[in-house]
Amino acid sequence: MNIANVLSQNPDVMHGAIVFAGTRVPAESLIDHLKAGDSIEDFLEGFPTVRREQAEAFLELC
Repeated sequence: MNIANVLSQNPDVMHGAIVFAGTRVPAESLIDHLKAGDSIEDFLEGFPTVRREQAEAFLELC
């Protein structure tokens, strides 16, 4: 998956935070959820605009 399909950054979106492409969901929120013990499924249920492929590709980048 192309990085541009996974993440984006724009000063006009979420104050320039890195977000999942096509959403306003900060990528850092996935890390925060996983650190708190949530599963990737829990995260995706809470943020339905993020696609599983995006979340998995982001984790591979980390």
